[in-house]
Amino acid sequence: MRERTILHCDLNNFYASVECALNHGLEGKCVAVCGNKEHRHGIVLAKNQLAKSMGVATGETIAEAKKKCPSLVIVLPHYEYYVQYAKKIHEIYKRYTDKVESFGLDECWLDVTNSEKLFGDGKQIADRLRKEVKEETNLTISVGVSFCKVFAKLGSDLKKPDATTVISRDNFKSVVWKLPVSDMLMIGRKTLQKLSKYHIVTIGDLARADESLLKYVFGINGVKMKQWANGEDDAPVEAADVSLPVKSIGHSTTTIVDVCDLDTAKQVVWFLSDMIGVRLRQQGLLAHGISVCIRYNTLNSLSKQTQMSFYTFDGGQIADSAFSLLKTMWQGQSDVPLRLIGVSVFDLNTVAQDTQESLFDSNREKKEQLNFTLDKIRKKYGYQSLQKGIMMNNSVMTDKSPIEDTEFLPFKKLN
Repeated sequence: MRERTILHCDLNNFYASVECALNHGLEGKCVAVCGNKEHRHGIVLAKNQLAKSMGVATGETIAEAKKKCPSLVIVLPHYEYYVQYAKKIHEIYKRYTDKVESFGLDECWLDVTNSEKLFGDGKQIADRLRKEVKEETNLTISVGVSFCKVFAKLGSDLKKPDATTVISRDNFKSVVWKLPVSDMLMIGRKTLQKLSKYHIVTIGDLARADESLLKYVFGINGVKMKQWANGEDDAPVEAADVSLPVKSIGHSTTTIVDVCDLDTAKQVVWFLSDMIGVRLRQQGLLAHGISVCIRYNTLNSLSKQTQMSFYTFDGGQIADSAFSLLKTMWQGQSDVPLRLIGVSVFDLNTVAQDTQESLFDSNREKKEQLNFTLDKIRKKYGYQSLQKGIMMNNSVMTDKSPIEDTEFLPFKKLN
């Protein structure tokens, strides 16, 4: 079988680069895109190369960034422009292959195996893409070229900005194995802590680790991690027009002020659940499983999930189940205040598959008709045109028009 040629294209400092491309007055300045400080999102979301060279880091507070770089220019995010740029750049990618798989807004895998006869080898295609993206958008990309997705991703991270890195069968051990194991996909903070207990520090350590030990500690994921460290990754790059089945739908929000009581928490849960209900109905789905996550103002997090006794796309039913679950995790004033609440549903089923049950439940049928009527009215007059009483006069959330196409603040999609 012919070996694949996979590219991973990563837009450099994407949000900040778009802001600089849109506003020439920012040229030559240290720029950071930051969430609204008054809305509790006062952290660095992205920074340009100049700010990065001054030590400004994604995720730190505006105050911390300003200490490192007093001349830092703070701009608020303009997500609609980021989406526009991402779509334009995706069209550039699709000139070379229809197999373009997004990994977030600013990253994509491309399978160019069948394009090499037309456009040259993987490195040549990567260099052409870099040139075209820069000329047409004033943005730059870093591209990893390899025989599998996981190494292509590693390659794009190795040289930034505006660079091409090739990781081949011949050189991957010398290039990849010396890297810290945290650089590899799948390796989060908790996994990293466990690996360090067994003196697995580099990707090479992981590649050579005892498979039975990894399986004992991490289950099947341990085996997968070892395979990836050895370049054994045959996951396909999905075609641009392929929609993967939806496995879960959810939203979370960071509140303007701390949530200190159950009544306020219930209000947040209702907002999130109402949005989930809208999206379920839009996609013709019903949910059976439900999950709630919370983050305390100490930044510690907790999540819990359960199964409802029914399938539903009704936001009220989802909210009732989610709030019951939240109360088992958090008791309001007797506990540490919350700064984030998230609700997700899973174990999804199509409405068509579940219609038989509704034939014998007149109350359910009336609720379904009411929900669809509400959707029609909101579609015509706006999401805020009809609200349940519990969702009125909120004091902890920043937005009442949360049904968006993208995963942006203040209501972040979780699926």
